[in-house]
Amino acid sequence: MIEIQQLTKSLHGGGHRVDILTGIDLTIPDGQFVAITGPSGSGKTTLLSLIAGLDAPTGGSILVDGEDITKLNEDELALLRGRRFGFIFQNFHLIPTLTAIENVILAAELTGTSSPHKQSEDLLGMVGLGDRLHHYPSQLSGGEQQRLSLARAFVNEPDIVLADEPTGNLDSKNSGRILDLIAELHRVKQATIILVTHEPHVAERSQRILTMADGRIASDTPTSASGR
Repeated sequence: MIEIQQLTKSLHGGGHRVDILTGIDLTIPDGQFVAITGPSGSGKTTLLSLIAGLDAPTGGSILVDGEDITKLNEDELALLRGRRFGFIFQNFHLIPTLTAIENVILAAELTGTSSPHKQSEDLLGMVGLGDRLHHYPSQLSGGEQQRLSLARAFVNEPDIVLADEPTGNLDSKNSGRILDLIAELHRVKQATIILVTHEPHVAERSQRILTMADGRIASDTPTSASGR
């Protein structure tokens, strides 16, 4: 479970303070698929970065299964991310000199996954890249590269997957396929998924939509998928 209490984030510069998050209170149960949406500048990506431990809040706490990650040092945060988190980025962040299966195996080995080669091959098959194992990222389409990043995110069987605009660079056909895969991986792996998007149709694929405005959660709404 993720429990966020009175979370704030401010930036200072030129004698001015800019408040990005202004007191977030939020609980996300294990295994829930949550979408965070809202206009640019509303604080949604900042909130995701704080949950990932990639940035430090100005105030408040973020508890993951009762452990306040805001009190961890960088080494402890890196260990936590490797053990508990998976990441899906808009721009893929694949290693261009490694093949598809090598990209996934590397992530598996860095996190100590048992049977990294088999786990990587199985996941690549699950996302429809079983015949592209030895292709380099430059030889894959945008949709295929994002499917590769999905396999990499799930290879360590994370408890929590954080996705930042995972369909932002894709056309509607590939976007739909990626959302289908995220939903299927969520069903099979039972991970908590927190997905940031500005696209309403993407958010509707989740079980719960958090809409942000001016650094706060303006609404918290279950979707039709919440009962499934």
